[in-house]
Amino acid sequence: MKKVYKHLPAILFVGFIVVMMVLFIVLPKKEYSSSEKRYLQQAPAFSFSRLASGDFGKDFEKFLSDQTAGRNFWVGLSSYYNYAIGNNGSTGIYLCRDGYLVNDPEDLSGLDRNIGFIEEFAEKCPVKTTVLIAPSTGYVCADILPSVHREYRDDVAFENIKAALPSADFVDIRTLFKDEYAAGHQLYYKTDHHWTTYGAYTAYRALAGQLGYTPQEQSAYHITAYPGFYGTTYSSSGFWMTKPDSVEVWDNPSNDSAVVTTITDGEVTQQQDMFYLKHLEEDDKYPIFLDGNHPYTVIKNTAASSDEKLLVIKDSFAHSLVPFLADHFSEIVMVDLRYYTAPVSELVKNEGIDRVLAVYSIDNLATDTNLGWLQ
Repeated sequence: MKKVYKHLPAILFVGFIVVMMVLFIVLPKKEYSSSEKRYLQQAPAFSFSRLASGDFGKDFEKFLSDQTAGRNFWVGLSSYYNYAIGNNGSTGIYLCRDGYLVNDPEDLSGLDRNIGFIEEFAEKCPVKTTVLIAPSTGYVCADILPSVHREYRDDVAFENIKAALPSADFVDIRTLFKDEYAAGHQLYYKTDHHWTTYGAYTAYRALAGQLGYTPQEQSAYHITAYPGFYGTTYSSSGFWMTKPDSVEVWDNPSNDSAVVTTITDGEVTQQQDMFYLKHLEEDDKYPIFLDGNHPYTVIKNTAASSDEKLLVIKDSFAHSLVPFLADHFSEIVMVDLRYYTAPVSELVKNEGIDRVLAVYSIDNLATDTNLGWLQ
């Protein structure tokens, strides 16, 4: 009996390995992970050339990892274990107070290059260019961060950006966002890296002076909250016990019959609205704003307060901001340089653009590799 107890840990370990192997073989293979919001690796095709190159081994390792029985449990167990032993942020995401999941600060070394591209464009552009950068969640909401975390260098970065953009109007929202957050407003989602609709509304108010409009009061909007939103930080974190966000749609009733959104992405589609509520049934609900990422989007509003045309060069932070701006511009053209590669200067000339607005988060601006197309 003593010999059995002596070997019990080894027996249990071998038994566990055998059970996991059997489950891997017999269980059906999943194509998609709802928690991680990504497609899982399927069985790789075998060839001797792929075996020799190492590609088959890499793909098979991913296949084993993605198709492990109880994958969500093991991913979550790993994240919470690292959190318990003081290794918060091991996945690149901090589990913070008040239910926030916050991205580790990005390497901002790419900012100088991309700001240089924007400055070069603004210097040559025949109309005024305005730039708005969203600060990082960890910078604005510093009080919820764990005691040990990497430094968010937004202050240094913003000062450098201002100095490097003499040809553009730079709208610095750091103080405004910190004040709004201190007043108890939620400016960023807790499970996603984007700003909330209130955060977008706050940025919209800040842009009013440079873009020449009087912002609408909050009372002008019909606000509907949709619960059950899990964003990108949640799907990458493994902290599955985090409560979901609600995503809000702020709809100005005066635009109900006046707005038409046209999206060009291989084919042309139109909708008499800026909110695509069909995405509420999907894992990723953020595309309810302007249907998510597309190369070229046009919003026309016959009830706008001016006849001006605005060009928005953007990342996805602009998607919840532009519906507010649509109250004041008869036409807004949005381009995403990740997918739109035609000369933007030609677009300004051909479309009769009156103003240009560049909207990026500081993290995306530092890591974007497509701003070289801005010419």
